[in-house]
Amino acid sequence: MGCLLALTMAFGVLALQIVMYSGEATRQVAQAAVVLGAAAWGNRPSPIYKERINEAIRLYQQGRVKTLIFTGGTPVLGYPSESAVGREYARLQGIPDSVILVDTKSRSTFENLVQARDLMNQAGIHSILLVSDPLHMKRAMYIVKELGMSAQPAPTDSSRVQSWSSRARFLWRETWSYADQLMKVNLDKPTDSCPSC
Repeated sequence: MGCLLALTMAFGVLALQIVMYSGEATRQVAQAAVVLGAAAWGNRPSPIYKERINEAIRLYQQGRVKTLIFTGGTPVLGYPSESAVGREYARLQGIPDSVILVDTKSRSTFENLVQARDLMNQAGIHSILLVSDPLHMKRAMYIVKELGMSAQPAPTDSSRVQSWSSRARFLWRETWSYADQLMKVNLDKPTDSCPSC
């Protein structure tokens, strides 16, 4: 019973951290905006992905970034990747193709950021504004730091995750994913050991 209570309290603390961090947003400038992938419905971005793309477009139009990096592959072979859909949507909003980079391989937040880091290295980009939903930012920024990337949070101003039930489901999934990420990183880190023990 005590173990269950401790786990419940730990889960609640993580959820609270996610909610509190969701309001963090930088006003700084950076070389690029990295847009974390979300579902694409055929050739159209889902409402959640559209909000992320629009936020990155605003950052570019405000002169806060000079490059947009779209991430996300495709769940089904033969369908457009999330990043390709993001690029096409941005083009239709007047963003020049010359300032857009895409990753078409990644299928998770961690992979999004690994692929974005590779694109950044190839392009000589060292600083980014990270664009995603507010409740996604805590975990995403944690991964960014673990990968050694220089990033500031740039959550969407609004989210399509609006009803209490949908926000609760999103927060539930994010809390589990964040806990899983924390456990993976801590298990991978070497521990101090005493040779004589």
